Amino acid sequence: MLFLFENFSLDDERRELRRAGASVDVEPKVFDLLAHVVRNRDRVISRDELIAEIWGGRIVSESALATCINAARTSISDNGGEQRLIKTLPRKGIRFIGAVREDNGNDEPSVKTPLLPPPHFSLPDRPSIAVLPFRNIGNDPEQQYFSDGVVEDIITGLSRVRWLFVIARNSSFIFKSTPDVQQVARELGVRYVLEGSVRRAGNRVRVSAQLIEAEGGTNLWAERYDRLMDDIFSLQDDLTMSVVGAIEPSLRKAEIARVRRKRTESLDAYDLVLRAAPYAHSHIAEDALVAIPMLERALELDPGYVTAHALLAWCFHFRFSRAGLNESDRAAAIQHARAAISTGSDDATALGMSGFVISLDEHDHITAVNVFDRALALSNSNIFALSCSAHVSAWMGKFEDAIDRAQRAVRLSPFDQLNFLSYNTLAISYFCLLRFQDAHDAALRSVQINPRFSVCHLFLSAALLRLGQNEAARLEAKQVLALDPTFTIRRFSVTVGFEPKVFTPLAEAWRSAGLPEG
Repeated sequence: MLFLFENFSLDDERRELRRAGASVDVEPKVFDLLAHVVRNRDRVISRDELIAEIWGGRIVSESALATCINAARTSISDNGGEQRLIKTLPRKGIRFIGAVREDNGNDEPSVKTPLLPPPHFSLPDRPSIAVLPFRNIGNDPEQQYFSDGVVEDIITGLSRVRWLFVIARNSSFIFKSTPDVQQVARELGVRYVLEGSVRRAGNRVRVSAQLIEAEGGTNLWAERYDRLMDDIFSLQDDLTMSVVGAIEPSLRKAEIARVRRKRTESLDAYDLVLRAAPYAHSHIAEDALVAIPMLERALELDPGYVTAHALLAWCFHFRFSRAGLNESDRAAAIQHARAAISTGSDDATALGMSGFVISLDEHDHITAVNVFDRALALSNSNIFALSCSAHVSAWMGKFEDAIDRAQRAVRLSPFDQLNFLSYNTLAISYFCLLRFQDAHDAALRSVQINPRFSVCHLFLSAALLRLGQNEAARLEAKQVLALDPTFTIRRFSVTVGFEPKVFTPLAEAWRSAGLPEG
């Protein structure tokens, strides 16, 4: 049986999607998810059902599930903003809403409906690169997290080179099984693409990589590394510097040295952090409960592990702000954020997270701004430093900086699940600048990216009210309370209500929409 929708086909035997007459392979779990929602298009598919069907009931973080759904959308030229084919229903699940007909192969497909072209980005005015997820070619598919961790460290190293434009991990990773390098480069707007593979066996690891200039399809550099696991960090640095040197042969030694950074020497601690990271990045208090024990164990193995401190700071922040305002959570968040910055950290991601926590939980904005400046001096391509600093700038009333940094973060990672934070930043800034339609559009994108996060609905409610759509504003306010029954304006002000000119107009809109004062 062949399922046809618009100009796509979904065929069990070939296990591929055919897009606009050309075959585009998709990663098996993405294919399985897409096939399941298409076959069950007459009903809503819940999160639990997806996990049971696609992952066999194993524990899966919200960010991993969202990444898979976004990749399924991308494979059929849909996206979280438009949701023309795969619709998210908050607190219920997803449903396929595209037109479908079943074909046994006897008839030709009906007239094809024109598709909107994928988003187009012009090349930046500096060298630009996307690092694709490396293929895990070992015997254990559960080791994919290790392959992804190797690549994430390579991306981090590249992003430390100031003149290089580096696409963030969460956007390049949606192209997990896309073989067409030129397509990837077009959709992300980059000149270079790095791809490769990882094989981990016992105490050895083999990494192969090649750097491609996408427009001409020219292979600029290729190398294979065969090392002991104890040497994995040196391998990542060597690979990163080889890539940078291939892009710019005249690179100064100072820029090469910038790639290197302090990190743990404990492989066990590194492994724990890799496993915990997807849960820590979700911004959901329930996921923090999964991440915290792993991160605390990592710190037992390496008390100075900056990344573990930063991720714990985030986890405890979400627990504090989203799960009862417990003082112990706030204190733990500040403690770990301070630990992450006190070591002279040169990790821009850790600094971005820590500045976020120090501003919102400790209200030490001077330190937070200094930490953000330090992070962006290290890496002006770091999406965490950009999006976290943009959000804090918005709450401080620095709208010009907030808008600039949020827009840069979205451009660096156009398909990133973290972009809800940048769109919330834009919603706050535009609202306070009386640009209510722009605030509405930004808030709507935020809701579509992260519908389970009540704060996204909060900003949409305020914008709708100021646009005169009072009933829609009240419905969004009800959605806030459905997602967070303990929400009150006063409770929300504890972390973000430090600048009256920002918080007061938003609070007035929320009261008018029916949200409780507290």
